[in-house]
Amino acid sequence: MDGRIATESGHSHYINGHQSLVHLHRLRALVDAVVIGAGTASADNPQLTVRHVSGVSPTRVVLDPRGRLPDDLTLLTTPSAATLHIVGPSVATASANAHVERCVLPLNSSGQFSPNDVIALLAEHGLHRVLIEGGGITVSQFIEAGAVDRLHLLVAPLLIGSGRPGLKMTPIDTLESALRPPTRTFRCGDDTLFDMQLSAAAT
Repeated sequence: MDGRIATESGHSHYINGHQSLVHLHRLRALVDAVVIGAGTASADNPQLTVRHVSGVSPTRVVLDPRGRLPDDLTLLTTPSAATLHIVGPSVATASANAHVERCVLPLNSSGQFSPNDVIALLAEHGLHRVLIEGGGITVSQFIEAGAVDRLHLLVAPLLIGSGRPGLKMTPIDTLESALRPPTRTFRCGDDTLFDMQLSAAAT
């Protein structure tokens, strides 16, 4: 409830309840690709597959501008779904596993990928419906780039009190600059889902 998605050490299993996990897997089953950053991939070692609902697992996409993913990461070693490992120009592009394709994108002045470059690259691979799953920095970058049509925020009845924020965006001076998108709320077990429309394309 305090906007944290993990403790300061990165522990986050599990903040949300089972029904929220089912909802997340349902979203994965509806998209072509699911995207996470290298920090989330390294900390959580996720599978990013559809296991709690029926459906086809999306292409898994990891944004790794500095090539810091460990070689034994589940996404890189388990061929349960196709995987795109997007790296910066200074990272070697050879892949040891057939299910992993390494792609190179330029970095911006902050040493990160432009979200719109990522979306364009995924479109070139035929991946048009994309879920930006995490973590907080990656989601924030895509929101600020105007690359997110709809945002789902799941709030658990839990107070962590410190730790990693769910969103970390450019500071604003007044609330007139804050985003106030049309929002619906739904019960999701003990959690609350905020369904926020960030662009007209989300209607």
